[in-house]
Amino acid sequence: MDMPAILGESELFNQTLEQLSLVAPLHKPVLVLGERGTGKELMAQRLHYLSERWDKPFIKLNCAALSESLLESALFGHESGAFTGASRQVKGCFERAHEGTLFLDELATASLRVQEKLLRAIEYGEIERLGGQETLRVDVRVIAATNADLPTLAQQGEFRADLLDRLAFDVLHLPPLRLRDMDILLLAESFAMAMCRELDWPVFAGFTEHAVEQLMDYHWPGNIRELKNVIERSLYRHPDAQLPLDEIIIDPFLRPWVDPMATTAAASGAVPTTDSESRPVTATETNPVSQVVATRDMKQQVADFERQLLQQGLRHNSYQQKRTAKHLGLSYHQLRGYLRKYPELLER
Repeated sequence: MDMPAILGESELFNQTLEQLSLVAPLHKPVLVLGERGTGKELMAQRLHYLSERWDKPFIKLNCAALSESLLESALFGHESGAFTGASRQVKGCFERAHEGTLFLDELATASLRVQEKLLRAIEYGEIERLGGQETLRVDVRVIAATNADLPTLAQQGEFRADLLDRLAFDVLHLPPLRLRDMDILLLAESFAMAMCRELDWPVFAGFTEHAVEQLMDYHWPGNIRELKNVIERSLYRHPDAQLPLDEIIIDPFLRPWVDPMATTAAASGAVPTTDSESRPVTATETNPVSQVVATRDMKQQVADFERQLLQQGLRHNSYQQKRTAKHLGLSYHQLRGYLRKYPELLER
């Protein structure tokens, strides 16, 4: 397998790649931290292929996908008869990754018991299969990834501090796509060309100015994975392969019609309706002033009112900021000022 291609020209992303290139040749553990969809597995693969272990196994395991007992068996293997249904000896990920790299995704979901055995495997290179008595020696480089706040979990006793110390020889922080403005179009064009090949289109005709505005205006909470899905969805619905793509379909849950009966009922307060996020919208939400609780803190009331108006505007416009600003009667820069004031509104 060839080393995976990684696209990006932004300064933050290049800083991450430089750090990766420095730590890759070492045999030390590495933590890869980032929001969902930022490419943590891709970075782990790159760490492996830039190391001396590049021609040895690269084994991947999603810790969140397995229960405690199954995860322990998947990591360390088991002997025949170790538990009900264990009819034969099975090697675990550590044995299969011997002299190579083991990538543990969603590590924060592992139980403290599993974490304890992981620490021994990383610290001393020793494991035991479930139901076995023999101590096995393994030479494995561990790369772990998560979007959880491990230092906080360690302080709360939900993650072993000694395992965190061992894993965090170095930490790669992957920047979210919203901080990589100059990479959005680069990635979008790459995904578009790949989708055109899948659709058997001879060429990708490009994006219109309107489409570019939509791509650059959105804040991409799902990061690169969400961008890929959006581009592929928009292209396959595009009516003419010879014309540039104009409409970016960001929210597939947004209904293409308005139900007059539901709108009338919601306005009268008789029944709730739903917005594009399929969340009930009650009559009181259409009049935020009625929700203001009489307190002495006028500033807090004004802030709550601003948040509610902004939140409703963002949801109504699929979180596209230029459309939201126009909807609320604000300039784009005024809206950006409010979002800097209330950054939590961009967290869906």
